[in-house]
Amino acid sequence: MTHRPSRPRQAHPPRRRETSAPRPPHEDPARRAALDTLRAVRDRDAYANLVLPGLLRERRIVGRDAALATELAYGACRALGWLDQVIAECSDRPLSQIDKQLLDVLRLGAYQLLRTRIPPHAAVSSTVDLARSDVGSRLAGFANAVLRKVGELTEPEWVDKLAPNRADDPIGYLAVATAHPRWIARAFADSLGDKGEKLEAALKADDERPAVHLVARPGEISAEELAAITGGEEAPYSPYGVRLEAGGGDPADMEPVRERFAGVQDEGSQLCALALTRPALTGPDTRWLDLCAGPGGKAALLGALAGLQDAGVDAVEKAPHRARLIENATEGLPVTVHVADGRDTGFEPESFDRILVDAPCTGLGALRRRPEARWRRQQSDVGDLTKLQRELLVAALGLVRPGGVIAYVVCSPHLSETVGVVGDVVRKNKAEQLDAREFFPGVPDLGPGPDVQLWPHLHGTDAMYCAIIRKPA
Repeated sequence: MTHRPSRPRQAHPPRRRETSAPRPPHEDPARRAALDTLRAVRDRDAYANLVLPGLLRERRIVGRDAALATELAYGACRALGWLDQVIAECSDRPLSQIDKQLLDVLRLGAYQLLRTRIPPHAAVSSTVDLARSDVGSRLAGFANAVLRKVGELTEPEWVDKLAPNRADDPIGYLAVATAHPRWIARAFADSLGDKGEKLEAALKADDERPAVHLVARPGEISAEELAAITGGEEAPYSPYGVRLEAGGGDPADMEPVRERFAGVQDEGSQLCALALTRPALTGPDTRWLDLCAGPGGKAALLGALAGLQDAGVDAVEKAPHRARLIENATEGLPVTVHVADGRDTGFEPESFDRILVDAPCTGLGALRRRPEARWRRQQSDVGDLTKLQRELLVAALGLVRPGGVIAYVVCSPHLSETVGVVGDVVRKNKAEQLDAREFFPGVPDLGPGPDVQLWPHLHGTDAMYCAIIRKPA
């Protein structure tokens, strides 16, 4: 009997490589940060401009990758509703039946295809890699099919396909073309009194990255000195303002801001706070009130100005954590912070000379600063806000002395929040509305008055509204 030598046994025989196995996805830090920002906005109602900078620092994403992540995250948030329209047109299932994580991936990919110069093949492949990593190969195939359909048309071609005819429905057309909810486009049109070029310019301005505005603290540093220190330019309208180029890093890290010689504040907000201080008063002028003071930017400017003339400011804020922000912003200034509801402060009636009512509002005037805000706000929000705004303005009329003045300010051009509130309260309380344009010296394009509406596309500021009201003596 012949014995063949036995072969040595292999404990772990090598596995055969499957030629059909998918390649491992390439992890792209910029796109991953942008996608995680979109998810935080959707899952937690987070603010993109607060989430993304933290992710970039935590993951040490800098340079071109940081710039790409910023463009993709903020851009996709701004265009969210428009991207969903296109995705729905390219999908064989309704958006409500698409996995939410996958939908965020599709939004990121569609934005790259329609609104960036990224080559289509790179936009699709990078997005499919994200889908494969997050939701598996089967859904990655679905993402690939949808995005290839998205890429068959350019953005203008998609607008032509999905938007109403411009001649028949100019507001509806511009709402789609500029990625705004229709109700917001309608509100802008009503305020501007225009459905054409002016409206288009106002809506497009919401997609422009705003410059950083600083305010020099009166009595501490001049705008000229602040501009020289920071490398910015003196603001065109505010005597205390400085404008910096966007993308220059965190302005809070600048030495003048750290040392409290300056603050970060939109020039429009500066102008509205200054307008309160400009009407002439007969009699005392020592007690000023900021009735809705959080987070404290206007209170700090008013406090510095009040300190130059031996006046003081009482600052009211309902939320304790926002009251602490005011205390921090006004440290060293003649400002006293009170935690109270502005509608029921407990102050003596007719005890203030000047009152600022910077009322809670829809924030439609600052959409360029809050990428997701245009899709988060709902038209149904307006009713509750205008009720609150009226109540605050009526409370202010009870607290201001005869002959004293009130500045009513909102960061919104919505007529219900602006002329609607002011006209109703002034009429019912027999107050006097002054021509606010007098108190915005050197600012062009202020309209017919008596109130003032600023605009990003006209003034480079947020769309701040200001009305000045005097209580009859």
